[in-house]
Amino acid sequence: MSTVYGPLPSRRLGQSLGVDPIPFKTCNFNCVYCQLGRTKPLTNTRRDFYPPAAILAEVEAALAAHSPGEIDYITFAGQGEPLLCASLGQLIRDIKRLSAIPVAVITNGSLLFEAEVRAELAAADVVLPSLNAADPETFRRINRPWPLLNVASIIDGLVAFREIFSGQIWLEVMLIKGLNDTEPVLTTLAQAIRRIRPDQIHLNLPVRPPAETWVAPPDEAGLRRALALLDGLATVVQPTEMELLLGQHESMLQTVIEILRRHPLSEAKIVEALRHQAASPVQTVQIMAALAADRRARRLTYENEVFWEYLDDD
Repeated sequence: MSTVYGPLPSRRLGQSLGVDPIPFKTCNFNCVYCQLGRTKPLTNTRRDFYPPAAILAEVEAALAAHSPGEIDYITFAGQGEPLLCASLGQLIRDIKRLSAIPVAVITNGSLLFEAEVRAELAAADVVLPSLNAADPETFRRINRPWPLLNVASIIDGLVAFREIFSGQIWLEVMLIKGLNDTEPVLTTLAQAIRRIRPDQIHLNLPVRPPAETWVAPPDEAGLRRALALLDGLATVVQPTEMELLLGQHESMLQTVIEILRRHPLSEAKIVEALRHQAASPVQTVQIMAALAADRRARRLTYENEVFWEYLDDD
């Protein structure tokens, strides 16, 4: 499987070329809202899951295949927690030697209490860590972490990372109704965020099917409460309206599957892309039928919208 995908439209990073050094659902968190489903099993061991030279060669080939301006960011993200990749720092530095395109890393920030990890991540241009709660009880209810991880160490790691990092920190808070949209939880979170001093705070909502079916976005009152209590510095991240590119006709189904490995797609978005890029309306119908027959994907409804999601190889 390729470790490089896209570029794909990102809600925060424009056209993002994804680098995915971690296998499907390899993580030290088991977040209730995760769009890839439950983590099984949890792991907190850093190692190289794929040869770093092979990853770098894929990045180089992808850069050569696109014209200047077609890629806004090269982004480490995808199917698991990037900080678990032992060669992450070296990969970032090697990629920056290949291109002037800024490098971003989307992470849960869980290992930043380690000085070595902080030094590796400091090579990036933008880091997008998540912090959904600062009190231990809510943190564990939302993120369900590897047992020895604790939120106090994670916050201390983010504070220490801010001290050495000259790039941008865009902190993400996933708001979940009834969990972290209450005044006590948000007040404690705001205190931690003031210590971290991020450049931006992004309020995210579970707009794609989550690991647990009971997860839902906050109501209007909960969203207003979060915006007010987080020092007025937070903005709500809206779903992107950018075009989804599916490549050549012969590979469209496989491209859809590869995207689903990273996050679910709404059926409307898939059909819209096929109507614009498929050779004919008949081919659009054929690809959707093939998707329905493919055991790697399934159709489901979340928040009154139809989605397709990836099914684990296991």
